[in-house]
Amino acid sequence: MVAMSIKKIVLVAVGCIFLALGAIGVVLPVLPTTPFVLVSAACFGASSERLYGWLLRNRVFGPFIENYRTRQGISILHKAGSIAFLWTGLIISMVSVGTALIYIVLGIVGIGVTVHLLMIKTKKKNR
Repeated sequence: MVAMSIKKIVLVAVGCIFLALGAIGVVLPVLPTTPFVLVSAACFGASSERLYGWLLRNRVFGPFIENYRTRQGISILHKAGSIAFLWTGLIISMVSVGTALIYIVLGIVGIGVTVHLLMIKTKKKNR
């Protein structure tokens, strides 16, 4: 009984940490939101029905989980917005730091994330 409650506490804590990372990923282009939110959902699903339900109903994070579960992909608008936000953030970071190494590293990250986003299935509109 005690081991089960410790397991639940650990899973909730890990879920909260990954959800926080996912939240940071919403505004910080280099952190991927979806994988962190999915790990959080798995942790909450195994530990707390209440937190799992809240996450599924959350207007920000719920769609990430639903699109993953149903394999619908993401909308073209979301892809374009993500790529634009990604490169805006990366270019601001590059200009702010201004070293060749940062240009190279952030450029490689930007290209990798852009390719990843373009490879994700594009969600078709509901008719």
